[in-house]
Amino acid sequence: MPPMNPFAIAQQQLDEAAQRLGLDKATHEFLRWPMREYHFTVPLKMDNGTTRIFKGYRVQYNNARGPTKGGLRWHPEETIDTVRALAAWMTWKTAVVDIPLGGGKGGITCNPKELSDGEKERLARNYIRVVGRELGVHRDVPAPDVYTTPQIMAWMMDEYEIMMGHSHPGVITGKPLCVGGSQGRGDATARGGVYCVRETAKVLNMKIDNCTYAIQGFGNAGQFAATLHPEILGGGTLIAVSDSRGGVISKNGIDAEAIVRHKQETGSVNGFPGTQPISNEDLLELQCDILYPSALEGVITEKNASKIKAKIVCELANGPTTPEADKILFEKKIYVLPDFLANAGGVTVSYFEQVQNTYNYYWSLPDVHQQLDRKMTDAFHAVHEMSKTSRAHNRLSAYMVAVSRVAEACKIRGWV
Repeated sequence: MPPMNPFAIAQQQLDEAAQRLGLDKATHEFLRWPMREYHFTVPLKMDNGTTRIFKGYRVQYNNARGPTKGGLRWHPEETIDTVRALAAWMTWKTAVVDIPLGGGKGGITCNPKELSDGEKERLARNYIRVVGRELGVHRDVPAPDVYTTPQIMAWMMDEYEIMMGHSHPGVITGKPLCVGGSQGRGDATARGGVYCVRETAKVLNMKIDNCTYAIQGFGNAGQFAATLHPEILGGGTLIAVSDSRGGVISKNGIDAEAIVRHKQETGSVNGFPGTQPISNEDLLELQCDILYPSALEGVITEKNASKIKAKIVCELANGPTTPEADKILFEKKIYVLPDFLANAGGVTVSYFEQVQNTYNYYWSLPDVHQQLDRKMTDAFHAVHEMSKTSRAHNRLSAYMVAVSRVAEACKIRGWV
């Protein structure tokens, strides 16, 4: 049976929230679909002189609360429905953390691991040439996502400024510091998630300093989660990590900083000294206190949800849990921190970057951390309180908080 369409999942999640909120039919239908989406053909001159053609996308899902905002993914399995789903989730994400932005997303169907640095730069610039007229600090602001980097963002910003003829750093976030990036952006996604885990432990009365945790997906967010977890929570034992090539486990604990270095030096977590191999699938079902799904969507389903043993699931990936799995985890009393709450630290600091770009004054790292902590803590408790009053699982509760805010803005504007 093929995996469920990610956009169908996003719509199903919205439908449930709309029903619980008693949303009127027109507003519900309006929020089920992107307001705008673009499909592009992006040619790329390769190093060997040939030209390859790539498919590119940009979805501006909803801008009732402000300019659309969202990452750009370069992935060989990128599809328009993935981008639609992620743009929808970004809409709810910006609303749940209460920042004045809407939701967008973009992507190119490609395998960046097969491209040279020169080819990556030309692809980044070519993408901006075809999408640039639809972007702007008051319109739509891209950011890094899967397989895109601060360097790629810098190339894109530069190409946009060449097109516009003047400085415009706020049009792209996630940039290097030297060209208008923000302090604290690199670890913001993971840091925001760990702040939510800290608040969860408080409401559950968990002794967090001696808990065990496991991370599925060891890219940017997963690596930072490994090191930030004990730093922010005052302790904890990392027992397993995995990436696209496999995973490793040690019940005696894994040195977080050491395995990050191993991953950066070798390209994989495999073969880390003192560990045994474990599959991505088996890692999800480990006996541990906190599980961080930090890879791609759809890894916790109705097939394996009953086998999840973690007390807290902190979703740093986008869409790792299906709607059917949500219900099973809720019945098992597993506390799920849904993706558009748990990984909202990235877009929050991206918003801070836009703010700093706009008035050309830049904050210190402690200032960024303090503001991020405040935003994530407030968002967590808004969702937790909604869950208590509605007796719904956390994802539905987060949807209810976010959808009600977006719906209100649509109505105030007179759209529905």
